[in-house]
Amino acid sequence: MPGQYRKITAADGSEFQGYVAVPESGKGPGLVLIQEIFGVNQHIRDVADRYAQEGYVVLAPDIFFRMEPGVELGYEGADFEKALGFYERYDEELTVKDIADSVRTLRSWPECTGKVGALGYCLGGKLAMLAASRCGVDAAVSYYGVNIEQRLDDLKNIKCPVVMHFGETDELVPPAAFEQIKSVCKVKENIDLHVYPGVGHGFNCAPRASYNREAAELAYSRTLDALRLELGLRLDLKSPART
Repeated sequence: MPGQYRKITAADGSEFQGYVAVPESGKGPGLVLIQEIFGVNQHIRDVADRYAQEGYVVLAPDIFFRMEPGVELGYEGADFEKALGFYERYDEELTVKDIADSVRTLRSWPECTGKVGALGYCLGGKLAMLAASRCGVDAAVSYYGVNIEQRLDDLKNIKCPVVMHFGETDELVPPAAFEQIKSVCKVKENIDLHVYPGVGHGFNCAPRASYNREAAELAYSRTLDALRLELGLRLDLKSPART
């Protein structure tokens, strides 16, 4: 079924919207989908719809609403520059609180069967990691999270299962930063780190020039395996009755 927008109320009384996609069954585990710096654009809505088809109730909150509600940008030119401006100005601590409110709200909906995960890309990849540390999610998946090395204490404090995907040649996660992240992940049994050879930042995003279909599909398969294991989704593989 087509997705729709719903209102979320933050702890401070502010209201913001999130794009919501629900599986055909009408119920399922929850998944908070955290945007890139480009807002809840068509790509993020497509990702939400795809995970809803897999059986998840997906909420993609508008995390830039405190600066400008409804940000929806492309990946090049003036849109790219505007997106960088939002990234430079957003309040990370307040955003994490808004994500926690999104998790709480999703858990309260009748469509959500209980467990809630976080999934994010780029900026959202870092915020998904912070959600695992601070927002009480049951599992998290981070795609090419930027500046995670600045939050190593949060990475060390994560208790739930986490999957992290990085491109080998990601210019936004330079080797020194990656080594810091890797050094923590090596001693954390609940964090699985995957590196995709020869691909860079944004390899999962089809509208971007950096998209790599092989890496994207492998990462998607690994993500689904982890989410199904940790969020308790059991697909009905029985054949429909013949008539």
